[in-house]
Amino acid sequence: MIATLEYVDILDHSEKLGKMVMESEVMEDYKKSRVALDEDKEAQKLIKAFNDMKSHYDDIQRFGRYHPDYNEIMKKVRTTKREMDMNEKVASYKIAERNLQKLLDEISQYVANSVSEQIKAPRDGAALTDSGCGHGGACGCAS
Repeated sequence: MIATLEYVDILDHSEKLGKMVMESEVMEDYKKSRVALDEDKEAQKLIKAFNDMKSHYDDIQRFGRYHPDYNEIMKKVRTTKREMDMNEKVASYKIAERNLQKLLDEISQYVANSVSEQIKAPRDGAALTDSGCGHGGACGCAS
């Protein structure tokens, strides 16, 4: 019975922590920048152009450098990404997103270290990034 009450207490505390994050200034900045990004027609046009170009990029990845349009598509992908990233609303959103991720990573690290120094917690959004080739490190990468 005690373990069940402790479990409920932990869940209550985690709910409170989640509510604190949702009401934080960092989250407010993130929400505002997301709305500004969603409402900016130029930013949306740039994002759409990048996503369209990225689909071409995904198509050529099957053949890699042997695809006849490889160099051209790679240049266009980099150009459209740069144009998108230079947009003020996109840049503001990315900064707010990074700040929110940093807060969540710090909370995760604090909770993990409160339990044990041996517990690993995600850093720099590591839980959201692809950290390898998918072959379990057989190719020599840091998978």
